[in-house]
Amino acid sequence: MQKYRLIAATGLVAGLSLATAACGSSSSSTAAAPASSSSSPMTSASSPMASSSAATAAKNFGPGCASVPASGAGSFTGMATAPVATAASANPLLSTLVTAVKKAGLVDTLNSASNITVFAPDNAAFAKLPKATLAKVLADKKELTQILTYHVASGRQTPADLAMGMGLKTLEGGMVTPALANGTYSVNKATVVCGNVQTSNATVYIIDTVLMPPSS
Repeated sequence: MQKYRLIAATGLVAGLSLATAACGSSSSSTAAAPASSSSSPMTSASSPMASSSAATAAKNFGPGCASVPASGAGSFTGMATAPVATAASANPLLSTLVTAVKKAGLVDTLNSASNITVFAPDNAAFAKLPKATLAKVLADKKELTQILTYHVASGRQTPADLAMGMGLKTLEGGMVTPALANGTYSVNKATVVCGNVQTSNATVYIIDTVLMPPSS
C-alpha cells in the first residue's frame, strides 16, 4: 500500500512540475507578443517620416513654380528627363534665356556638363534690362558668353547648400553668393522665384534678375 502511495505522490509531483513549466512557457510567449507587435508600428511609423524628409528635400519652391506647365516637356517631370538646355527650351518662363544660350553657342556645353547648378533668369529678368542694352549683349557673343557662364556653378547645389551662404565659383570664373533670408532664397540679391528644379544633369534656380559678372 505504501508503495502505491509513493508512486501516486511521485506522479502528482511530476504532473505539477509539467503544469508549472507549461504555465511559464505560456506566460513568456504572452509577454513576448506585445514586444513584437509594438516594434512593428515603430518600424512602419519611421518609414513615412524618412519618405517625407526625402520628398521635402526634393520639392520645388517659389511663387514662379505656379507658371511651370503641369504636364509635357516643360513640366517638372518632363524637365527632369532632359539635359538642362533642352529642358529650358521647353519651359515658357525661359524663352529669352534659351535664345541667349543659342546665340552664345552654349547649348552643347550646358547639355554635356555633369552635375551643375544653373541660376536661370526668367523672361521678366531680361525684360528689366533696357532694350538697347539687351540687344547689344545679344549681339556680342563674347560678352554674352561671359554673362551666361556667370550663371553656372559646379555641383548640384541644394537649398540647404544655398542657405549656408557660401560663395560659389562660376563657369565664368567669378563668384556668386547665395543666401536665405526670411524664407526667401537669393543669389547676388536676385530672388529665386522657382527653386530646386531638376533636369537630368543640373539643378536649376529660376531667378528674377540677370546676374552681371564683375568683369563685364
